[in-house]
Amino acid sequence: MRLKVISRSTDDFTRERSQDLQRVFRNFDPSLRHQEKAVEYVRALNAVKLEKIFARPFVGAMDGHIDAVSCMAKNPNHLKGIFSGSMDGDVRLWDLATRRTVRQFPGHQGAVRGLTVSTDGRILVSCGTDCTVRLWKVPVATLMESDDGSDNSSQPLAVHVWKNAFWGVDHQWDGDLFATAGAQVDIWNHNRSQPVNSFEWGKDTVTSVRFNPGEPNLLATSASDRSISIYDLRLSTPARKVIMSTKTNSIAWNPMEPMNFTAANDDGRCYSYDVRKLNEAKCVHIDHTSSVMDIDYSPTGREFVTGSYDRSVRIFKYNGGHSREIYHTKRMQRVFCVKFSCDASYIISGSDDTNLRLWKAKASEQMGVVLPRERKRHEYMEAVKNRYKHLKEVRRIDRHRHLPKPIYKASRQIREMTESARRKEERRKAHSAPGSIKNKQLRTKRIVREVE
Repeated sequence: MRLKVISRSTDDFTRERSQDLQRVFRNFDPSLRHQEKAVEYVRALNAVKLEKIFARPFVGAMDGHIDAVSCMAKNPNHLKGIFSGSMDGDVRLWDLATRRTVRQFPGHQGAVRGLTVSTDGRILVSCGTDCTVRLWKVPVATLMESDDGSDNSSQPLAVHVWKNAFWGVDHQWDGDLFATAGAQVDIWNHNRSQPVNSFEWGKDTVTSVRFNPGEPNLLATSASDRSISIYDLRLSTPARKVIMSTKTNSIAWNPMEPMNFTAANDDGRCYSYDVRKLNEAKCVHIDHTSSVMDIDYSPTGREFVTGSYDRSVRIFKYNGGHSREIYHTKRMQRVFCVKFSCDASYIISGSDDTNLRLWKAKASEQMGVVLPRERKRHEYMEAVKNRYKHLKEVRRIDRHRHLPKPIYKASRQIREMTESARRKEERRKAHSAPGSIKNKQLRTKRIVREVE
């Protein structure tokens, strides 16, 4: 007679030490789990609720400036260091880990409008409304160094005086050239006191300039005549230009897709373009209720952050029409500059209230050391949430955000105006001859014309 007996060794489930974790055995046979989808749905619901409970995006504020923070720059060779410039001419190097000033760079007599760091991380370039471009030696960002300005590192390596005020500066991703924006686009070399090349297309002021991360000789600019221009340093003349209905305040290239860039516009929207096809925007990102002042891409190229005149910071997906996150505080005023950290974990914003603020890129992300079991649990909860994110209750909780009252009222007013304009357009079309009125898509509606 045969007997089937279930047997197992005690070594398989007995802990060797009292501090060890209990071993758990699970049978993942689908036929034994009739309520698997229901259980996973409850887990997804709990995961999205817990994400809201633990959402604490604000890390801390860095104060020290006595006027509005107008520009910032990252050090590509140092993760913790970030530079900031203010409207009173003060330039500072901050240590993000301790949120303290490492070094001050005195010298500018007017507002600092642009900051950038060289590719090797050794030279800081600053420019402003005092018509000067200053080159500084970047110290090692450590608090062991003094910041009293007694050493030579607080003195500029070079000071270049020019004819016009400057509104922006950017350095090549790979090279020794940097470009300044003002009455025209000037190309400078570290070792020259005069520009090596200049570009001019029209008589309006150029407000921002950005080099392409993939092609070092390509750069994009925005000007006060509502235009976005593409320049190639290998050509003697500008390449292409697109004119929009409202002014573009800042431009950011996608580091993973160098043919695409996103423009922050005065109408509260951001427009993503393919440089090969400027007559139509690839995507329109809407949610801000006032002018978008600055924009910066994550190093991963999958997200970008914007700062707006409506006193909020928003995070968008590179192909998403609406923001996935909004950050705001009661004390934060108009946001003039934003940056992603070099590891895409944090966001730094500079605003009109003289403060720099440090935020987490993921609001509910756990700070500090995460154990392997915790990391696996976070990954599992994220996977379950993504699997059921299309369901009504999960989507409602995930999309919900608490907005300040001025932004909430302005958003509602913008929706009413948009709906009213849509109804008016439908009535005009209904009472006109067939085919006489054509609908323009949102991606082309704000573009006036393209010039080559």
